[in-house]
Order: sequence, then structure tokens, then C-alpha cells
Amino acid sequence: MSGDRPSPLVIERILRDRVGIWQQVVAERDLNALTGRMLASSAIALACYGAVLGAFHSPLMALTSALKLPLLFLVTLAICLPTLYLFNLVFGARLSVRQSLALVMVAITVTSMLAVAFAPISLFFLITAPDYGFFKLLNVAILTLSALVGLRFLTGGMQVLNDHGLLAPEVAKAQVHTQAVPVTAPAAMPAAPTPAAVPAAAAPAVAPVAGQSAEPVAVPAGPPVAESTPNGATTTAPVPAHVPAQWSGQPAGAPFAPGHPVPPGYPVAQRPWGTPPVRRGEPTQRPASMTLLYIWILLFGFVGTQLAWTLRPFFGDPGQDFAFFRSIDGNFYAEILRTIANL
Repeated sequence: MSGDRPSPLVIERILRDRVGIWQQVVAERDLNALTGRMLASSAIALACYGAVLGAFHSPLMALTSALKLPLLFLVTLAICLPTLYLFNLVFGARLSVRQSLALVMVAITVTSMLAVAFAPISLFFLITAPDYGFFKLLNVAILTLSALVGLRFLTGGMQVLNDHGLLAPEVAKAQVHTQAVPVTAPAAMPAAPTPAAVPAAAAPAVAPVAGQSAEPVAVPAGPPVAESTPNGATTTAPVPAHVPAQWSGQPAGAPFAPGHPVPPGYPVAQRPWGTPPVRRGEPTQRPASMTLLYIWILLFGFVGTQLAWTLRPFFGDPGQDFAFFRSIDGNFYAEILRTIANL
């Protein structure tokens, strides 16, 4: 399916019809509706997962975490999206704000849906192993893994947009089209020089016409020439009479020395005239906007983790009373290292 069919399970279309999603983003078709559905699905999924996180402390903490976890992702997006858009503009990409927002929302939707898919596992360990440090590290690992998969979708979508030329400057594209000049075959192929040992009467009677392949003309056979067959056997083939004696021992089809004229009528495999040599395409260079995308992903991660530390608690330490916010001291990474050390 390639169309955006109305369904509350937008994640199903993202996972089953990625090509259709990327084509819709490229064409900017119904992006408002698609982004709205992804926003609603992500908010619901993150709220459900946040409730599981807060359930470790109390029902009130579960309710606040269900509100704060969607807020965490949406505020991080609001902080970092202008940077992504301006990065693309500075380096010549032609993405619109709606296209940039839709791409990031695809990543957030995949992240939130994977997180809520892990919710039963988190709830299982909450019931069977109610250890605060282990439960916190488990859910941090779940969110990290889900975010990595979601960001993989983001890089894949940006690569598709790069293939469609939306990440390349318009001037560069115009230069590529200007330089793409069709190759035409030469009007006529100059006749090969005839060695002095060949009599004039033995030269081919008909010269190749422009646009036709230069096939040898039938001439009386001369001494045999050794020739290899595909199965490795050696056979003999007649040599045209006008081939000089010094070439009579040359295997049929063997290459000649560079710059040495090939005798007329010699059975050498040659490329058809007018056909340019086949060249392997050079690998396309990664645009600067793709490189900056990875820098932006790191920025998104740093902003998100710092904002999560600011909006804590999400789990709720059972040894402390309920609080909607904690005082801002320390940082997220020091807390994770301290938790690992205390296990």
C-alpha cells in the first residue's frame, strides 16, 4: 500500500510501507495529517510507558510520569528541530519545515512504539524483582535501544531524500545536468596503416562505412594460426593471406603491443566502433547535510538526557516522598554511573 489510509495504527504503515512514507515526505503530500497521526500515537505510547515507570513508586507518580515522558520528547523536538532545519538550509539542502518535522516524527514514533512494546517486560521485572537500581537501568537501556532504532529510521529517510536530490544544492544539480553531454560515435574510422609487406592488391576491397561494424572481408586463407577454445583445447584457424609473416604465430584474439598497428583482417576481438568504454560509476559523495545529521543526532541525545534529568523523577525513589520535580544537582551520566556502581 502506498497511500495514507486512515488507521490509528500509523506505526504499522511506517514499518510495512517505508517506501510509501518516504515518497509521501518527498512529495509533501498530506504531511499535516501524517504528522498529526504520528504525534497522537507517540503521545499515547509514551504516556503508557511512563505510567509503567512511575508505577514503581506510587499511582500518583505513575500519573505524573505518564504526563512528563511525552513532554520530554516533544520539548526536545521543539528545541532541536530549528537547528536541523537551519543546518540543511546553510549547506544547500531544500527541505521544508514540514518535511524535517515529518522525518523526525517518524523516528519518535518508532521509538515510542518500541518502548511501549517493551512495557510488559518492564512490568514483569517490576513485579518479580522490585529493585530500584536494576529497574532504573533496565528502562534506561530499553529507551536507549528504542531511540537507536528510531534514529536509524531517521537516517534512512534522509538518505532517501538525498537520493531524490533534496539534500543537494540546486546549483550543483544544474551543473551536473549541463555536463551530461551525450557521446556521439565518430563519423568515420581512419583506416589502419597497411604494412609494407602487404601487397596493395591484398588489402580489403571495401572500407567500413560510418556507423557499421568493421568486419573482416573474406580473403584466401593462409598458414594456420593456433587458437584456444573455451574448454582449453588448442585448434588451428586459417590466417588471412594478407597477414604479414611476422604475425602468423600470433594467437587469434591476443592483444598487440600498445602503439603497434593491428594488421588488416587479423582475427582480433575489437570493441564496436562508436561504443565508449564502460566506466564504473564513482561513488557519490556524502552531502554535508548528511554529515551534520549525525552531529544533530548527538545534539538531540544530549539535550534529551539533560532535559530528562531536569524533569525527573520518572521512576521515583521508594525511599523518598512523592515530588513532581527534584532539585537540579548533578547530571544524568553521573547518576547512571553511580547506579551501576551500587548494583
